[in-house]
Amino acid sequence: MFYPLLEKDSRTPAELKEELEELEIQVFRLQDNLKEIAKKSKVLGVDHAKDDKLVIVYTPEDSQSCKIMLSDCESSYNGQWDFSIHATYTEDNKIHIGDIKGPANRGYGSICMDYLKELAVEQNIPEITGDIAERDWDHVDRLVHFYEKHNFEVDIDYQDKSGEIKWVCDR
Repeated sequence: MFYPLLEKDSRTPAELKEELEELEIQVFRLQDNLKEIAKKSKVLGVDHAKDDKLVIVYTPEDSQSCKIMLSDCESSYNGQWDFSIHATYTEDNKIHIGDIKGPANRGYGSICMDYLKELAVEQNIPEITGDIAERDWDHVDRLVHFYEKHNFEVDIDYQDKSGEIKWVCDR
């Protein structure tokens, strides 16, 4: 068998040890946080954020709302999510995003959006919709980029400072 040569790791032994210790702490927190989150919510998965930190993705057992929440494993779970997509099921068999809350540029939004779309597919929900409101206008360019990256159609009315988003399941 042929194995390609691995590039030499430029990290020092001290850096590697520190990285390993951080990972061990995250794994211990992951175990504890999973136990606490699973008491009240359905755990959808464990993922890696942009900074390679472990995160837990979950949803409350609620037939009215369709929230996708995320907690990182950098700290102990205290009953609060670190990022969330708040959505509802509509009468016309769609999911409607009401709000996205949490820090930007950590990869949390992409993780939660992937899980929301997966949930829609599993539940045979053909569309996810949402609105862009005037309150979002200070970061509208970032929102457009985010939604387009996730294959949403984005329709912006720059004069009225409003917009609509729509994702259609291609399965």
